[in-house]
Amino acid sequence: QVQLVESGGGLVQAGGSLRLSCATSGPRFALDNFNIGWFRQAPGKERERVSCISSTDSRTWYLDSVKGRFTISRDNAKKTAYLQMDSLKPEDTAVYYCAIDLYSVQGVCPAGSGSGYWGQGTQVTVSS
Repeated sequence: QVQLVESGGGLVQAGGSLRLSCATSGPRFALDNFNIGWFRQAPGKERERVSCISSTDSRTWYLDSVKGRFTISRDNAKKTAYLQMDSLKPEDTAVYYCAIDLYSVQGVCPAGSGSGYWGQGTQVTVSS
C-alpha cells in the first residue's frame, strides 16, 4: 500500500516561509514514475491545485497566485516531494495536501485517476 505523509506545516507570520515535505513509501514503490501535485483547501472553499511537477522531465506548473513565491521540487532517491513557500500571505492559509498519479493532466499534474494517491494533509496558517 502506497502511503503519503505531509509535514512542515505550521503557524507563520505574513512574509515568512515554510517548507512542506511529502514522504512516500510502499512495497516496490518508485516515486520516479509518478506526477506530483500540491493542493490546498481553505475553510469554506473548494480544493485548488497549487503546484505540480511531472514524472518524466520535472516540468512544473504553478497557480498564478503563488508564482514567484512557491517552488516545487522532488527527490526521487528519497521518495520525497517538497513545496518551498516564501513570502507567505494570509490568503495562503489552508490545509495542504500532496497527491501523486501515474497519469497526468497537461503532462504535468496528477490526473486524479485510479492510479493516484493522496496524503492526509498538513495545516498552514499565515497570520497578518
